Amino acid sequence: MNFKPEFEKEDTHKMKYETIDKYMGVLENMVTFRPDQSIHEAIDIIITKKISGAPVLDEQRHLIGNLSEKDCLRIIVDQAYHNLPVALSKVSDYMNVNVSSFPPTTTVVEAAVEFLKSPIRRYAVVENGVLIGQISRRDILRASQNIKPTNW
Repeated sequence: MNFKPEFEKEDTHKMKYETIDKYMGVLENMVTFRPDQSIHEAIDIIITKKISGAPVLDEQRHLIGNLSEKDCLRIIVDQAYHNLPVALSKVSDYMNVNVSSFPPTTTVVEAAVEFLKSPIRRYAVVENGVLIGQISRRDILRASQNIKPTNW
């Protein structure tokens, strides 16, 4: 009879990396917009808070869009070339509804791969359709300081 426990081989091919929820900015500290908010008010917030954009949420905190500086530049074109009145325009008139997001269980490496493939500087972090935070390139760089080198 052999009482020696069976050797469990560690799976060295699958590294375990931290998830982005440890590094993301949380919703309570984020600027967000409402779809019915004045576009001019949103632009004032973008300028005064020195941010490049922010998520747009409905009443239940569901992510329904994103409003960026670039989206807001369309106002200039609408006024100058199309002669459209923008005084009563809302965030929903200019926001981007095709928003990329990560679940909080995304690993730091998976997020880094997506950042490398995309011009996007920050991604929403969504759980069950509800925005819980956002992760930026800088957050991923901060997380990279905790990745241990692999010895072959």
